[in-house]
Amino acid sequence: QRLLAESGGGSVQAGGSLRLSCVVSGLARQPFCSGWIRQAPGKEDEHELVATIDKHGNTNYAPSAKGRFTISRDNSVNTLYLQMNNLEPEDTAMYYCAAGGASLYEKRFTTEGYNVWGQGTQVTVSS
Repeated sequence: QRLLAESGGGSVQAGGSLRLSCVVSGLARQPFCSGWIRQAPGKEDEHELVATIDKHGNTNYAPSAKGRFTISRDNSVNTLYLQMNNLEPEDTAMYYCAAGGASLYEKRFTTEGYNVWGQGTQVTVSS
């Protein structure tokens, strides 16, 4: 059973938009914080925390995403979203949905704050 299941990735041209979705199921508790993490091709050791949203609805964005990406969630359907507008070739990456519990809350602005990850959805932006 996949605890976090992403969808919505694909190939778009620069300037286009995509909305990623992540259905959360099977977790014992609602995550204290959820986020989207991406890994660019050729950078297997680097993960960028793109956007986060905590249980209170507070959001945070990486500088690369601010003004273009919006993270949100719909608790009624246990789904996390990432709306991505004005996409750039540099946004090409595997995007992972991730969740963290109370014990990791203080680390929520780093990838260390997320111990449950999905399998990822690929986003490719062409110039």
